[in-house]
Amino acid sequence: MRRFYREASSEPAGDGFSVLLDGRPVRTPAKRPLIVPTASFAAAIASEWAAQGETLAPAGMVLTQLANTTIDRVAGNRDEVVRVTAGYAETDLLCHRAADPADLARQQMQAWQPLLDWAAQVLDARLAVTQSVIPIEQPRPALDAIVAAVAMLDDYRLAGLHIATGILGSVILGLALLHGRLDAEAAFAASRLDEDFQAERWGVDNEAAARQAAMANELATVRRMFDLLEGWP
Repeated sequence: MRRFYREASSEPAGDGFSVLLDGRPVRTPAKRPLIVPTASFAAAIASEWAAQGETLAPAGMVLTQLANTTIDRVAGNRDEVVRVTAGYAETDLLCHRAADPADLARQQMQAWQPLLDWAAQVLDARLAVTQSVIPIEQPRPALDAIVAAVAMLDDYRLAGLHIATGILGSVILGLALLHGRLDAEAAFAASRLDEDFQAERWGVDNEAAARQAAMANELATVRRMFDLLEGWP
């Protein structure tokens, strides 16, 4: 699609801030008003539109896409998004450890156990750990605590956590990212211990590396949205 506007801006609108193209409010793909909670978030989205060339490249408007996803797909489907996101705790990556090789097991212990300890202390979610390939039955109080921690989030943070959890394979890592316990780079590295360990031994697969780079960039965008929501509500 060719660029059809000259200027992109933002302004207060209702309880939030809208994005304008030549003074006209932007709408989501479902034709809902694109109104976000903070001035900085709206300004960042407007900057994405302003940075477009003669032809629009949606891949370069990642914050716009996150806002659209929240408004069109999460706001009216909260219960399902909470269920899927919190459900990762039942088979959370951090709870499934290697028995060997010893180097990998040690790396997992050093990187993952402090995060499980953090979840137990801050979220009251004490998950069990196993070295078996068979899924372990997690304590119901821990699972309920994670459901509660996810359900209390506003739509935007819920949408970001849902995306982050899917990328990381761990709701604990996703919550650690949300709460600032880890930055995006550290969270992604923690989620890829196994893959990085294998790459060191057998070499890097270029296609896999490209996929990982794309996921890392998406995770960084989620963290940026969390930052743009700072102080709200």
